[in-house]
Amino acid sequence: MLTHKVRVFLMAGGLFLGAAMPVHGQNLSDTPSLHVDEPIRPIPLSHEVDAKKVALGDRLFHETLLSGDNTVSCATCHIIDNYGVDNQKVSAGIEGKSGTVNSPTVMNSRFNFAQFWDGRAANLQEQAKGPVTNPIEMGAVWEDVITKLQGEPEYAQAFSDLYEDDITPDTITDAIQHYEYTLNTVNSPFDQYLRGNDDAISDQQKRGYSLFKEFGCVACHQGINVGGNMYQRMGAFIPYFNKENTNSKDDLGRYNVTKNERDLHVFKVPSLRVAAHTAPYFHDGSVATLEEAINIMARYQLGHDITLQENKDIQAFIQSLSGAYIKAAE
Repeated sequence: MLTHKVRVFLMAGGLFLGAAMPVHGQNLSDTPSLHVDEPIRPIPLSHEVDAKKVALGDRLFHETLLSGDNTVSCATCHIIDNYGVDNQKVSAGIEGKSGTVNSPTVMNSRFNFAQFWDGRAANLQEQAKGPVTNPIEMGAVWEDVITKLQGEPEYAQAFSDLYEDDITPDTITDAIQHYEYTLNTVNSPFDQYLRGNDDAISDQQKRGYSLFKEFGCVACHQGINVGGNMYQRMGAFIPYFNKENTNSKDDLGRYNVTKNERDLHVFKVPSLRVAAHTAPYFHDGSVATLEEAINIMARYQLGHDITLQENKDIQAFIQSLSGAYIKAAE
């Protein structure tokens, strides 16, 4: 079994793969800056990856053979060149069947502490297994998927080179997980600001960030992913759900996993890293605009009715969180 690890670097606005080597001194992401005490941390500029597993995972992520009728792939709902989403309220799976929750972005998902809105998957590999056999997503049977991949000489060779167990659900999803490790949007204007470049964001974006902290948004949206690291009840300050708008089992949130009453309407806090580009919002895709989503969050999560200007300033801040994803050269 061969492995080939490399380090992904950000250089001159792009990414390239270089041979793994000892890193002397500090990682660029940890370089002291003017804003080291902020509750939001920049996305690391470099990380080690297994280049061959990444390449295989890239192919599998876009491979329709993983679906029951060879028509859909992971990338059908998670469009990499569109910030990892399809901008649909709910996505369409096999035979055009509609999903029941909004498909979250896969960008920067490696920084989430759990996966899915209800946190039922502990990591990206576990998450990748779910859609393959879900009857309204990819609608496949693992045995059939393995047979199809074994019939493709390039896949058979790649798995043989990389895994002792060749093609299995675990090796397929391990490769996909390695690819998803690389789906990071780095060097956003706000990350440049955190690293000490005060001119990287506008005065409006700075005002928005101050409001974001002042109102308490940062209590849930912080860390590297500006979210994705805790659970929170939808309607923490003012009840959001009632008999009229609790329309499906999915509205119950993490309760579906734990069956604990205290987890009713509790969801994983989503990342805001590319939220400016991933409308519609919330677990059910019910909110069409970022402006509306901010107003709802301010009122129901924080107990604030904010002004239009405050909303615009916070929107501007959220826009500054979006970095660039540039596929590394193989």
